[in-house]
Amino acid sequence: MSLSANTTGALPSISFEFFPPKNEAMEERLWDSISRLEPMDPGYVSVTYGAGGSTRDRTHRTVRRILQETGLSPAAHLTCVNATRAEIDEVIADYKTAGIRHIVALRGDPPEGIGERYEPHPGGYANAAELAEGISRIGGFEISVGCYPEKHPESASYDHDIDLLKRKIDNGATRAITQFFFEPDVYFRYLDRVRAAGIDIPIVPGVMLQANFKGLKRMAGMCGSVIPEWMDELYEGLDDDPRTRELITANVAAELCQKLSEGGADHFHFYTLNRAELALSTCRLLGVKPQEAAA
Repeated sequence: MSLSANTTGALPSISFEFFPPKNEAMEERLWDSISRLEPMDPGYVSVTYGAGGSTRDRTHRTVRRILQETGLSPAAHLTCVNATRAEIDEVIADYKTAGIRHIVALRGDPPEGIGERYEPHPGGYANAAELAEGISRIGGFEISVGCYPEKHPESASYDHDIDLLKRKIDNGATRAITQFFFEPDVYFRYLDRVRAAGIDIPIVPGVMLQANFKGLKRMAGMCGSVIPEWMDELYEGLDDDPRTRELITANVAAELCQKLSEGGADHFHFYTLNRAELALSTCRLLGVKPQEAAA
């Protein structure tokens, strides 16, 4: 298997997502993963922002260290939760001062957790469209946003989702990264909808690399991603066999990327969960090699 060239004749590019570590052991694992994935020459790497802004300082610290100690281009996640506009504007200004030039603007999950009712903070940005407007007002940033091929769990309809995406774009967003999904047709149907609505920014497929199938099912249930029956069958009976699950996960992700590439997708954003092995295996299956090896 190797990645097909997209419609422009060029191979698709890649990016990776990390989350800020909570303790020393997780810190070590994160930086080991970053060092191992850096040679893959991703277009950018993003760092998440915990529910309720709970990882604000750790996110900022991680993004700054990536900028200072690696050759990677970091993108900082930022949410609207539990903060006034003035507080969020201060975070944006801090990123600008630090030299960060890419923000992933998201509404964020309620502090009580996914599935709870979201309430905008009084005096805060109500949603990602308003947040994108605030980032644009301060200026100097590339703005990415999220989108949901299978509809946001709280959204009344696909049309509502697409209207909100339009508002994000009107307010400065230049790229949308999808929630994870497992069937290529899910992405292509969504792409047809957004293109028919006049949206022409890149819609980057988000690809989940999670070998813990029970954990994956929990995540999928919370964010509205459908796990097809064939995946249930693939992972059946493997609860105590993590190595086989990892092999299956890399192959499932690589096959999805292959089909998306054949349909014209030109960038993949991998949710790494701070583990390099699955990202490296998936990229290798696709024929994407470290920069030195490719040279």
